[in-house]
Amino acid sequence: MRRTRVLTAVLALAAGLLAGTPPALAAGTAGTTLAADTYTWKNARIDGGGFVPGIVFNRTEKNLAYARTDIGGAYRWQESTKTWTPLLDSVGWADWGHTGVVSLASDSVDPNKVYAAVGTYTNSWDPTNGAVLRSADRGASWQKTDLPFKLGGNMPGRGMGERLAIDPNKDSVLYLGAPSGKGLWRSTDSGVTWSQVANFPNVGNYVQDPTDTSGYASDNQGIVWVTFDEAGGTSGGATKTIYVGVADKDNAVYRSTDAGATWTRLAGQPTGYLAHKGVLDAKNGYLYLAYSDKGGPYDGGKGQLWRYATATGTWTNISPVAEADTYYGFSGLTVDRQRPGTVMATAYSSWWPDTQIFRSTDSGGTWTKAWDYTSYPNRSNRYTIDVSATPWLTFGANPSPPEQTPKLGWMTEALEIDPFNSDRMMYGTGATLYGTEDLTKWDSGGQFTVKPMVQGLEETAVNDLASPPSGAPLLSALGDIGGFRHTDLTKVPSMLFTSPTFTTTTSLDFAESNPNTVVRVGDLDSGPHIAFSTDNGANWFAGTDPSGVSGGGTVAAASDGSRFVWSPAGTGVQYATGFGSSWSASSGIPSGAIVESDRVDPKTFYGFKSGKFYVSSDGGATFAASWATGLPSGDSVRFKALPGTKGDVWLAGGATDGAYGLWHSTDSGATFTKLSNVEQADTIGFGKAATGASYQTLYTSAKIGGVRGIFRSTDKGATWTRVNDDAHQWGWTGAAITGDPRVYGRVYVSTNGRGVIYGDTSDTSGGGDGGGGGGTDPTPTGACTVTYKITNQWSGGFQADVQLSNTGSTAWNGWSLGWSFADGQKITQLWNADYAQSGTAVTAKNVTWNGTVAAGSSVGFGFTGSWSGANTKPTAFKLGDQTCTTA
Repeated sequence: MRRTRVLTAVLALAAGLLAGTPPALAAGTAGTTLAADTYTWKNARIDGGGFVPGIVFNRTEKNLAYARTDIGGAYRWQESTKTWTPLLDSVGWADWGHTGVVSLASDSVDPNKVYAAVGTYTNSWDPTNGAVLRSADRGASWQKTDLPFKLGGNMPGRGMGERLAIDPNKDSVLYLGAPSGKGLWRSTDSGVTWSQVANFPNVGNYVQDPTDTSGYASDNQGIVWVTFDEAGGTSGGATKTIYVGVADKDNAVYRSTDAGATWTRLAGQPTGYLAHKGVLDAKNGYLYLAYSDKGGPYDGGKGQLWRYATATGTWTNISPVAEADTYYGFSGLTVDRQRPGTVMATAYSSWWPDTQIFRSTDSGGTWTKAWDYTSYPNRSNRYTIDVSATPWLTFGANPSPPEQTPKLGWMTEALEIDPFNSDRMMYGTGATLYGTEDLTKWDSGGQFTVKPMVQGLEETAVNDLASPPSGAPLLSALGDIGGFRHTDLTKVPSMLFTSPTFTTTTSLDFAESNPNTVVRVGDLDSGPHIAFSTDNGANWFAGTDPSGVSGGGTVAAASDGSRFVWSPAGTGVQYATGFGSSWSASSGIPSGAIVESDRVDPKTFYGFKSGKFYVSSDGGATFAASWATGLPSGDSVRFKALPGTKGDVWLAGGATDGAYGLWHSTDSGATFTKLSNVEQADTIGFGKAATGASYQTLYTSAKIGGVRGIFRSTDKGATWTRVNDDAHQWGWTGAAITGDPRVYGRVYVSTNGRGVIYGDTSDTSGGGDGGGGGGTDPTPTGACTVTYKITNQWSGGFQADVQLSNTGSTAWNGWSLGWSFADGQKITQLWNADYAQSGTAVTAKNVTWNGTVAAGSSVGFGFTGSWSGANTKPTAFKLGDQTCTTA
């Protein structure tokens, strides 16, 4: 599963700052009033779906762990629920590259502190430089230092590491290994400022493919890990001994014994390999190293494991198999801090028949394997694997031995034993994060149990979304794992799309008047690139490719499901009646055009390519270019036809160096009118109309009133409501959006690595947009209910969400909620409201955009705070002078 995701448009936008609270929204252009709404945001559960290249346990606090992903941000483990909490949802549109996390470090001196080195690509695909994010509240909020170079969370070599490390004796000192020949960097003020370590002798020289002209595979993978020997220092003083791994097959490991003043290549080290990991067992004085002949995460043909005795300088080859017998590289590497001498490693690039995990309890003297052959092709496993919580991990496969389903894994570059619990191990794969809580059964001859430990970590890239008027509420087209039919957004679907199983689904559609008919297209190494369903996506059968097809492209279903138009990669636009057993070339439309269908007339189809809009009225046989002008000249465009009205088309897209925005046509694309109050728009979707509205609700990922966000309009675009806030941005959201035709206010948002996000409004009445604001001294009347929930708690700190519900009969125009903390808790940051605290008393008041709360509706806000001794929840809340019920 190759996760080399490239955004479809180069977003040359100014870099923005991460923020914890939304600013007051500016007035829209052309007289538009820009309002805002309070939404609750969740993931449509898939659980995983992408590569987890790094897992980091804190060494001094039990159950504090983090995971990093290549394009989907970072997560913190929540022990009480066995789930992961996303930490980088506040990354905005302009900084989309900062959702790629190349390294992460948790401070063992002060466990409240965590750092992330972020940036997705080192070549031109990412318009911004990398950054180091620092948090004093375990990732609940961040501060940022921009770097003078790029980082590559989704570049080759991203499974090596960790590149970012905190001095375990003096935690104000951090080191960062940079790619692209930028060297080794150091901070001495807890990550606020950084400078290059000028005397470090080697910037690396390994590139995956020097002939790659894109700069992706030809980038120098640079300095790949930093490891401190905590025994070489005292508390409060800089650690003397530091090891650094470099992407150089002849000079892979360097050491300093004077806190980084001078550096020396370790004498006698192995050559011909890259050191993916360097893990130190300070108690026994061993530095373990996992070597591969390639940088990963997909490649690797040969590998070795070595042990370096730090006191004597002795090197020992402790490889569990002979080099000649490896067809993989080693990368995952961990030691058991509770049982010194126990070490484990992975054969990360063993794709077939499975990954392999090795374990030694005598410092690498002897090894056992997670599985062995009995008599080929039969296997004996030391483990059982239970994927009932994420059943799609079988991929619907029925392989022949020695391959099994579900697999133990692939791309297994992250492997960690819990430093406080010898029975718990976690490891990352190309599709999930697995773990066990009875690991030591390995040593006693029993079978340990492997299960997904991934709930809350959502890491899919979304290409297309559909919400039919009946059947499943959500159908998704995803990168790497194809897509899903969600009948319940809160549950993991039993299986991804199969028969055929695309590696990536690029487009899907349903027949508007017959939603049981669904079509999807996608990428597959061999086999058909199109599939059909007659039961709303529950079951599928393959269609037939026309000659020349090399990829999915886009596809459109006629409104009644009688015919289809397909614009695949590799050949021109095609049309077919029935289920695509025979295709004919469409005329009058260029190859590579985006295609969509009219949602009323089954013979009308639309296309767009390079600034031109095309229309077919004969079922896709012939297209003609419309006379419409002023549309975006490039192909970063998405358009859709409105259900229920023939010829009503909305088009979004463009680029900052040309036409960019939202256009509307009511005459099947013959003419378009650009909305003057939308500065930029990248997606368009429709949902259930508001109460009393005559037009369906519009949704877009756009820039309106100078603000980037997710917007809703209930009045055909005359006014807009921003429905997300600065804490919920998810980087790039430009691939797809759709409302729900059955639930007012519900919107499904695509992300490039955080899965499918859906939001529900607190405005359950479905009232129109354009309102907002409250008085300076709000005095609402009527009954109220408060729900106060602590969502996360750690030593000295916590995070809480508060929901205030209007259970009376009249609307509030402004609100002010007061309470007192019983144990002296202090608020450190609060979002979606203004607040004041005097002693133990707190007052939270509406901001300009969430003051109006209809009867039966709710408003929410959240905060982080500090506590000591106890963290008792408040028991009494007052709305002005009115005492609220607590739920």
